[in-house]
Amino acid sequence: MDPKSFVDSAVLLLVVAAIAVTVFRHFGLGSVLGLLVTGIIVGPHTAGPFVTANVDDVRQFTELGVVLLLFLIGLEMKPRHLWDLRRTLFGLGSLQIVLSALLIAGYFWLFEHRWSTALLIGFSFALSSTAFVVQMLRDQGEIASHHGQTAFAVLLMQDLAIVPLLALVPVLADVGPLPKDMPLWEQLGLAAAMVALVVCGGRYLVPRILDHLARRNNREAFLLAAMGAVFIAAWAMHHAGMSMALGAFLMGMMLSTSRYSLQIEAGMEPHKGLLMSLFFVAVGMSLDVGVLVQHPFEFGLHVLAIIVIKVLVLYLLCLSFGSGRRIALKVSFLLAQGGEFGFVLFGAAKALGIIDDLVFVMAAAVISLTMLLTPMLVKLGNWLAQRAASAPVGVDQSFRYSGQGSESAVRVVIGGYGRVGHTVGTILASTGISYVAFDTDAVLVAKWSAEGHPVFYGDLGDPQLLIAASLQNVDLVVLTIDQRHTAVRAASLIRSQLPQVSIVARARDLASCDALLRAGVSKAYPETLEASLRLAAETLESLGISNAETDMLLREVRSADYALVRAGPEGQAPSRRARKS
Repeated sequence: MDPKSFVDSAVLLLVVAAIAVTVFRHFGLGSVLGLLVTGIIVGPHTAGPFVTANVDDVRQFTELGVVLLLFLIGLEMKPRHLWDLRRTLFGLGSLQIVLSALLIAGYFWLFEHRWSTALLIGFSFALSSTAFVVQMLRDQGEIASHHGQTAFAVLLMQDLAIVPLLALVPVLADVGPLPKDMPLWEQLGLAAAMVALVVCGGRYLVPRILDHLARRNNREAFLLAAMGAVFIAAWAMHHAGMSMALGAFLMGMMLSTSRYSLQIEAGMEPHKGLLMSLFFVAVGMSLDVGVLVQHPFEFGLHVLAIIVIKVLVLYLLCLSFGSGRRIALKVSFLLAQGGEFGFVLFGAAKALGIIDDLVFVMAAAVISLTMLLTPMLVKLGNWLAQRAASAPVGVDQSFRYSGQGSESAVRVVIGGYGRVGHTVGTILASTGISYVAFDTDAVLVAKWSAEGHPVFYGDLGDPQLLIAASLQNVDLVVLTIDQRHTAVRAASLIRSQLPQVSIVARARDLASCDALLRAGVSKAYPETLEASLRLAAETLESLGISNAETDMLLREVRSADYALVRAGPEGQAPSRRARKS
């Protein structure tokens, strides 16, 4: 039955998704599988109420989540890291596509009896799901592992292969030459031009725009400009016949060296999570249960054949490229599913009359079911990898990258990098203690970043920034933010997100000091009062009072929570708005 309104559809989707994700996560099967099952339940191919019958339109819209996902991956991978993966990217990735396509085509030749059509089907099923694999790797914290980087390189090569595959669809299907309005050489030239445009824009133009907006503290426009750059890059790749996700990845990689990368990631993450969830639901909605009922044996055989062929090809190729057995097993089961771009290739083939409706529906169902089986295949691959013999020394070592250099070893985070924050950072650096600093003043960030200080544009009061910057393992947070409200908000957030971390704060006065302590700060020091106490101590020493007596007096004042001076002007001074320090 059709839903009565958008609100009815939204309520139905949210309720089913909440229940399914809760149940599947409870049994350790992951949220992705729960979202896929949600799509099957609320899809048009099962009995009961459904969200919409326009599944293709929904899936195309939710592919924007894949775009943002690949952009965030690009933000974490600098260009030199991609160069490090060149052997895996062009060697292993290319061989996987060709060998998998030939073997799958050989299998489907038994059913299609036309080699050209079987080869087209083989290339379509040779592609894996970038969205599924990358999302699972990020959720499990394995995107930077050896098998995670290997899988990502193969997926990236598959995205690069989409242009020639789409251009060669008429040739492979034996329906005549390529369209005259877009010959292959022209399409490849357009793709190269669009790649160059995205790279140059991400390297030179977009950072200047973001810097202009950050200097004027226009955060809303900052986020919109960053998101606009991502989707323009995706549109450019789509216009060239390539994967939108590839354009977003290139844009992210170009911005990965920017001092704004962490704040951009913090702003994009919530939108990516929502759209990716909807994408998985849309894939589940694409699964036509009726095909399983009408052709159960043929359908199951196709699914089994594709998974077995891709697992064997990837396993043998990974071994031949020097990966250990454990890495080869993990990668092969991780990439055994069909990919979302298979929907596009099969759609193009159907539009040209190469395949009929039954083959298209069967192919879409096979892709959807292999995606549905991915979490269980990954668990099987990990189990087999654990049982496998140890790999040769040096082969199975984890290859890791870090989008922000030495940030993984950071011990101290400084919030605010004005005169106080800079002083703290300088002293830390002189003692060899690693730190990272954040400030919302783009001018200050630009100044100190140019001099080699680890300073990034960002607001520690943004919960997504704490996640994006991977600050869960730091030892200490030093807050030198001058604005009382901003400092208290940041302290409250850090205490709730990182309860084990010590927080030391600088305050303008006693009132600000008390507010920070209530917000969860471990220690707070009122700046003006401390300066007054130091001046009083110098006065006493000038009058002949010994250093020991002076120091004891200061310790007593501090240990008593400044009770001696609370009745004075400092204890009653209202919080004043001042310049950031």
